[in-house]
Amino acid sequence: MFTGIIEATGKLTSLSQKESEWRLTISAGKLDMSDVKLGDSIAVNGCCLTVVDRGDNHLSADVSLETLRCTTLGSLQQDSRLNLEKAMLASSRFGGHIVSGHVDGVGELVASQQEGKSIRLDFSIPDELAKYIAAKGSICIDGASMTVNEVSGSTFSINVIPHTQEETIIGEYKLGQRVNIEVDLVARYLERLVLNKESADTTSPGIDLEFLKQHGFQSA
Repeated sequence: MFTGIIEATGKLTSLSQKESEWRLTISAGKLDMSDVKLGDSIAVNGCCLTVVDRGDNHLSADVSLETLRCTTLGSLQQDSRLNLEKAMLASSRFGGHIVSGHVDGVGELVASQQEGKSIRLDFSIPDELAKYIAAKGSICIDGASMTVNEVSGSTFSINVIPHTQEETIIGEYKLGQRVNIEVDLVARYLERLVLNKESADTTSPGIDLEFLKQHGFQSA
């Protein structure tokens, strides 16, 4: 589990094929590698990857072809900058929101506008993800926890403050930039509760208007 608070930016130093998978080797930048062990999880541009090799200032992770297809990792170039976050500890301060590191889809930057020292960015997303995004809710963009400003159909906007521009790769985005998107995990569980899809308990009606009335959330 992650929080979406980027700890460092790194650079891709190599992408090489290893049998049926690909291996990413990343220069870790200022990420503290002293407590990173083989088998640990690291979020790389929002994708949860397993460390298979490490050094004082680098790490390697294997990536399946499916992950390359479903995320932006497959389009990375040599020296591409990357957002990095180590998996959170139970004792960590929870500064962002619940992030699993499982990318739901790829979005695209469609508009950028300076607003004071901040930048307003508008992203288009796959239609099937739009229902999980709400104004003032949380969303994960390339591993960074961001607050949604506005939503219109399958487009949403965020504001990026100067600190975030400096400490993540978001400040480098250009129009047409493809980004990894992870929607708020809570929204997905709420959908399952409301629709009760494929529930193991087929006798449960899920959450409906009658349920809300019975439990005091709506007047009769």
